Amino acid sequence: MIRTLLIANRGEIACRVARTARAMGIRTVAVFSEADAGAPHVRACDEAWPIGPAAAAESYLKADVILDVARRAGADAVHPGYGFLSENAGFARACEAAGIVFVGPPASAIDAMGSKAGAKALMEKAGVPLVPGYHGDDQAPERLAEAARSIGFPVLLKASAGGGGKGMRVVRAEAELTAAIDSAKREGKASFGDDRLIVEKYLERPRHVEVQVFADRHGNTVHLFERDCSAQRRHQKILEEAPAPELDPATREAMGRAAVAAAEAVGYVGAGTVEFILDASGSFHFMEMNTRLQVEHPVTELITGLDLVALQLRVAAGEPLPFGQEDLRIGGHAVEVRLYAEDPARDFFPQTGPLTRLRLPEGEGVRVDSGVEEGGAVTVHYDPMIAKLIAHGRDRREALARLAAALGRTEVVGVTTNAGFLKRLVEHPEVVAGPIDTGFVGREIAALAPAGESAPESVLAVAGLAEMLALDAAAKAAAARGGDPHSPWARADGWRLNDTAHHDLVFHDGDRTVTVRMTHEAGAWTALVGEARLRLRGVLDGDGGLDLTVDGRRQAATVVADGDRRVVFLAGRSWPLALEDPFAAGEAEEGAEGRLTAPMPAKVIRVAAAVGDRVARGAVLLVLEAMKMEHSVAAPADGTVARLAVGEGDLVEEGAELVVLDAAEPEANAG
Repeated sequence: MIRTLLIANRGEIACRVARTARAMGIRTVAVFSEADAGAPHVRACDEAWPIGPAAAAESYLKADVILDVARRAGADAVHPGYGFLSENAGFARACEAAGIVFVGPPASAIDAMGSKAGAKALMEKAGVPLVPGYHGDDQAPERLAEAARSIGFPVLLKASAGGGGKGMRVVRAEAELTAAIDSAKREGKASFGDDRLIVEKYLERPRHVEVQVFADRHGNTVHLFERDCSAQRRHQKILEEAPAPELDPATREAMGRAAVAAAEAVGYVGAGTVEFILDASGSFHFMEMNTRLQVEHPVTELITGLDLVALQLRVAAGEPLPFGQEDLRIGGHAVEVRLYAEDPARDFFPQTGPLTRLRLPEGEGVRVDSGVEEGGAVTVHYDPMIAKLIAHGRDRREALARLAAALGRTEVVGVTTNAGFLKRLVEHPEVVAGPIDTGFVGREIAALAPAGESAPESVLAVAGLAEMLALDAAAKAAAARGGDPHSPWARADGWRLNDTAHHDLVFHDGDRTVTVRMTHEAGAWTALVGEARLRLRGVLDGDGGLDLTVDGRRQAATVVADGDRRVVFLAGRSWPLALEDPFAAGEAEEGAEGRLTAPMPAKVIRVAAAVGDRVARGAVLLVLEAMKMEHSVAAPADGTVARLAVGEGDLVEEGAELVVLDAAEPEANAG
């Protein structure tokens, strides 16, 4: 029996484990870094202990510190969540040595499946079909290159100890091979402390289908059906669903049997996921096994009616699974997306900043798992996921429709998110029609994440109306405080002598500047936006909500003010704008066009140029690492490196100067 559980994680999974454990009568203990002192998972537990600085390597990855807290808090067990120490065999052994239950598989199973290369060798012996590839011990770049040539392009390089798309590169031609091996090794080392790679044949247009398995300590192993995770970008999952669409029963059964066999081959205990790649012919091939609970486990919970975290705790306590394979059924369809602080229009750059407003959806068939809250922040130290939005329906179309509607009700201000991208994805005709392959998002990225999309006239008009209603309310409140509510200063309709009463509001919408002229007459406002003229009425509540009519059509909107920013939520979309202060002094323009700045807080991991170097447009000057992803900074034009403001290993804030280029002088005409 587990009486006290320490949760060695943070964010939404720590909150989820805390709620489940407390509902089971288990006392919960949280650990937190300096950055998480006020985080929701800290308050969700019965007690909480500090474990170090914000950097994960100095807090959540410090196994000895976490085990010391477990001993001092009297914990019987440790739940590692996912990420951090969840697949660390050394930590599992240390828990066992300390007499503390590790809520997960035995260390031997983690060892067996923790290396992609070792796992493939094991599965090969067990007769599980594999993708053709190389997973040998000789890791010399020359040997890896030789293996790639032998397999035939395109090939996929994968970090042997990796996951989540880290240390993974698709190589389509010999010319790309050397740089890809170097980059994948470097990223594997940075992310997992291990630069070993495996090389596989890259299958064109495959599906990624994984099977949830569960095993107890009494020899019982079952599968809880499959999830389709084919909607990916850079090998990282975006949308997951269960069951996999259009998977025939025979393949479902065969994959389930193979997943159970894989788990049994390593003496698995607890929750795990066996991942397969499904090729165009319908044949499946083993990829890897994740020896932990997966981020996407809620879709499995919704179609099976099971609480996987509660099952983890019961199995860890020594209880047998309360069901057999024959007792399990699929009920309906579930889909999940990950709401991230990232900017799809800027190549999905991770974003950091305060969560000035965070309103997550509710409704029938909708579930939200989140570990942050309004007033908190997304920091550079951890994964920028804000929440998981999950929808369940009687069938796939209903589930997708509910998820699209939920995304339309999601309001985040303070950081840019991928909410609009996700909504376009779940509403895309090809996604709605049926299964997609892992390359779908890349092929459709222009439609899913359009760059430079301008706000429509109606959005600018609504922003103008909200501004005028707020000004009117502020003027009336000020006049009331002054004792003369009938003062002309209580008017905000833009009255002026010998001219039509109006206000000109200047909004910045990306790179364009738009003037919205607001005039008031006969109890309504008219917005002139370019050539468009819209008539509006509305009532603004104290939270930015607008009940309005636009040209006689009733709508609901929200306009949130955050400094000079205005974010308009209208018709299931959001539009960030900036309101120009007419009284603000003009700011000096930024320096030379060749001044390159950091797009986000990051670490400089490689400097590829020196002062005086002549570089061509597109040449990589620096490589940054942020949130475990590499980002190259390239020359925007031909030029000469005039100044280099950073060196390898430097930490930089968003907007910090990196490189200054002098433009290349035009060549003199020959002759």
